[in-house]
Amino acid sequence: MNITVIGIGYVGLVTGVCLSEKGHNVVCVDKDAEKVKKINNGVNPIYEEGLDKLLKKNIGKRLLASTDLKSAINNSDISLIAVGTPFDGNVIDLKYIRQVSKEIGECLYLEDNYHVVIVKSTVVPGTTDDIVKPILEQYSKKIAGKDFGIGMNPEFLREGIAVADFMNPDRIVLGGSDDLTHNIMRELYEPFGDIDTVITNNKTAEMIKYASNSLLATLISFSNEIGNLSSTLGGIDAKEVMEGVHLDKRISPILEDGRRVTPEITTYLEVGCGFGGSCFSKDVDALISHGNSVNNPMHILKSVMLINKIQPLEMVNRIIKHYPDMNGLHITVLGLAFKPGTDDMRESPAIPIINKIIELGGVISAYDPIAETQARKIFVDKNITYFDSLEDSIKNSKVILLLTSWSELKKLPSLIKLIDIDPLVIDGRRMLSKNDILRYEGIGS
Repeated sequence: MNITVIGIGYVGLVTGVCLSEKGHNVVCVDKDAEKVKKINNGVNPIYEEGLDKLLKKNIGKRLLASTDLKSAINNSDISLIAVGTPFDGNVIDLKYIRQVSKEIGECLYLEDNYHVVIVKSTVVPGTTDDIVKPILEQYSKKIAGKDFGIGMNPEFLREGIAVADFMNPDRIVLGGSDDLTHNIMRELYEPFGDIDTVITNNKTAEMIKYASNSLLATLISFSNEIGNLSSTLGGIDAKEVMEGVHLDKRISPILEDGRRVTPEITTYLEVGCGFGGSCFSKDVDALISHGNSVNNPMHILKSVMLINKIQPLEMVNRIIKHYPDMNGLHITVLGLAFKPGTDDMRESPAIPIINKIIELGGVISAYDPIAETQARKIFVDKNITYFDSLEDSIKNSKVILLLTSWSELKKLPSLIKLIDIDPLVIDGRRMLSKNDILRYEGIGS
């Protein structure tokens, strides 16, 4: 099929590259001419495992980047909207969705074929039918379901492994306005084989995305609330508590041969220093706001966000327990990205932690294998010393904070044995054994 992907951000680029790898002809459209030029030269503008290889393989063959939306749409069967939908603190900002809907509608005015417009951006329930469709109809002078199709196809991509998630999805959700639209969307995903697929309306498809992210965020905050209570009570290790919870066979089933299956969802039922990234916080906040707008307060989700807001400061409280006066205290922060496998620092727990330590007079050293460039953009006026190696970053610190579960950090216990001091290690991800480090503090213990 011939496909247009509009918006070459994280979702749009991964979508375009992966669809081309599956055999479709894809044009990725963006107004940023410099970004378009880089992509056409095989230069990947984002950090994502496996994306470089697939981009270089398909660019100039089944994949092209362009600034010409009209040409792309007029030569394609499907348009996928993948523009940003930022949350401004009160409501989700749909200005990019509105603008691109207008521009697509103007292109469809001269389109004779049944073209399907699919929203892939994360939008609150009702956006596709109540905002995108009317704008498309207004500017195309055509009727949705008769002259063109309108659909909603949410993405479920995890940063760091987004390519693997797209190429081997656990589910496909196809929202659509009519049977023809659904059939065309099925054809789009035919190369992916026999994948569990939900065929539904647009509004339900939109809610599935929000419900999915809100559930995962809730599991994390639930685990952290249990961890904080365990710490307060004393004599309880929340890591062991959650391991015991995981063994419930409704969570980790036991097969007939006696082997236990440990689903990946158990990783969300672990204590830590809070969630970050571009999705969980934004999506949960947006759903809370949307609920308020229809007089349906989201009480659980409000608590989820409150717990996550204060959770990073549990790391600072652990320092204060040992060093009430942090003025001049040398502290190493290991991990700046919100999760391993990405350089994304949006909503990263490292941000409030570092800001609070500096406010209290602490001296920060930092190490992250790939997120230093992003960190420098965030902490532009902060006195932080960045290191290129894990070994060098810990040499002169009395406190070490582990904030991102990079696998490299597992060698921390052996590295500590090589330095002259025994630093206090505060494990914000509970990835180290407390028996391997002399002075160890873990969230939830």
